[in-house]
Amino acid sequence: MRLLVTGGAGSLGSNLIERIGIKCEEILVIDNFATGKRASLPPLPNLRVVEGGIEDGTLVEKEFQQFRPTHVVHSAASYKNPNDWETDAKVNVIGTINIVSASEAVGVKRFINFQTALCYGRPTKVPIPIDHCCAPFTSYGISKTAGESVVAASSMSWASLRLANVTGPRLAIGPIPAFYKKLKADEPCTVSTTVRDFLDMSDFISLMELIMGRDDVGCFNVSTGDGHSIAEIFHLVAAHLGKPDVQPARVVGPGSDDVAEMVLDPSHTEQTFDWKATRSFEQTITRMLMWYDEHGVTDVYSHLQRRS
Repeated sequence: MRLLVTGGAGSLGSNLIERIGIKCEEILVIDNFATGKRASLPPLPNLRVVEGGIEDGTLVEKEFQQFRPTHVVHSAASYKNPNDWETDAKVNVIGTINIVSASEAVGVKRFINFQTALCYGRPTKVPIPIDHCCAPFTSYGISKTAGESVVAASSMSWASLRLANVTGPRLAIGPIPAFYKKLKADEPCTVSTTVRDFLDMSDFISLMELIMGRDDVGCFNVSTGDGHSIAEIFHLVAAHLGKPDVQPARVVGPGSDDVAEMVLDPSHTEQTFDWKATRSFEQTITRMLMWYDEHGVTDVYSHLQRRS
């Protein structure tokens, strides 16, 4: 396998490379390091890193023609500034067009796209089935869904994974690192009433290994199917840090750019790949917090508007 990973220095990409990299003949990572970090990549002798953006069509074509991957994992995405529609469009739409076109040109055997659950917008049914309509309403959700449509229109063997909140080493987005960093510093926390599902990285990687070795085409929800409130996350983090009596400074409802309950129904994925998440919610969060105990939290990103 000659594996090319866009956005490979992020949490998902780097964990995937760490787990399966040794099985690959060669690995190429293309990353602009807007959110990922070069130090996140494992020191593998068969790994080469190119710094650059996937919206640069000349760079993408050159690297694909030279490397000629058999498998592509498209993890790169722009999301950290919810008001920067232009950059989101360039990366998530134009960038995806570039990656798909270059993949088709060199005859990629398997193409895996990472999609946000925000593609569903504000769902009318929870857990959200895979055939629920897509109605994104944020820059991130709209641009990623447009990118997914480009993937679906390709002639390749493709799978687009609509992801729950995958937690694992180097996670730098969402409530877990945010609460950990603030509570560690005795800073006040604002807690949302929203509900999400959380998937352990080990369960995600086990599914990725199955999907990369198959040729099933389509979109797949990747989740546990179980929803948990952000308040539950807050109290687990507080208890882990020895501060069980600490309470949120504020409890707020979902903002205009947020969704009250985003829980995915993974039944189609479970049936297709004979896979099921094995880690419980408590195990998933505890494993993440233990990683922060050892490595700390640096940057914390969000696709949502900041609320003090």
